[in-house]
Amino acid sequence: MYSYEDRMRAVALYIKLGKRPKAAIRQLGYPSKNALKGWYLEYEHHLDLRLGFAPRAPKFTQAQKEVAVEHYRTHGRCVSATMRALGYPGRATLTAWVREAFPETSKAVTGRTGRPRYPDALKKAGVVGLYNRQESAQALAEKLGVCRPTLYNWKNQLLGPEAPAIMKRKNNSPPAPERKELERQLETLQHDIQKLQLEHDLLKKANEILKKDLGVDLQLLSNREKTLLVDALKGLINSLICLLSWDWRAAHIFTIELA
Repeated sequence: MYSYEDRMRAVALYIKLGKRPKAAIRQLGYPSKNALKGWYLEYEHHLDLRLGFAPRAPKFTQAQKEVAVEHYRTHGRCVSATMRALGYPGRATLTAWVREAFPETSKAVTGRTGRPRYPDALKKAGVVGLYNRQESAQALAEKLGVCRPTLYNWKNQLLGPEAPAIMKRKNNSPPAPERKELERQLETLQHDIQKLQLEHDLLKKANEILKKDLGVDLQLLSNREKTLLVDALKGLINSLICLLSWDWRAAHIFTIELA
């Protein structure tokens, strides 16, 4: 805090030295660079400086303060709940307002003295609602006139801290007919995959046995090569017949050509 004379002396020297803040601060030993520029701008605008500093305007109005204190009083005296509901003020500010409005809250207490006592029926209703709720725990707490941590404190008192905070979700599996249809589709897909894999393996094996270009003439094979080829492909042909559902005539013609 600098006096009026100190500020005027700094502004005068700042102007005299050609508005060089470092030179003025070096000679005076005060203030900061930003403070000196601020004093100069104020002097330039008003041709003078204020004699003192005006008190800072309060951040919150008296009406806002009263609303916050009343919400705290009527909603379980929970600072966190009031802050979340109203969006203001900070914890320290609200605590100061509460202590001002309710001096007894600033006194040291032991045990349960000074704490609101809730009937057991309300506690049980809160715990049941906590497990069966379709809404948030915060919404349930506000409906019961308490803060959210109080619900979980009741749960710990009645069920023990080891009890889960929420119930497991019900199994939302599809109905039996729909489940059977899904299982049938899965089985069909698995069968198709096996079928394609078998066909791939058979064709790969046939290619390994032939080891010749696709354009080779089977009539050019020797009798021994034809015999080896037919014996090797006999099992593959039967599998292909079953797999691809060939009719007996196509299978018979293919066998004759290989022979």
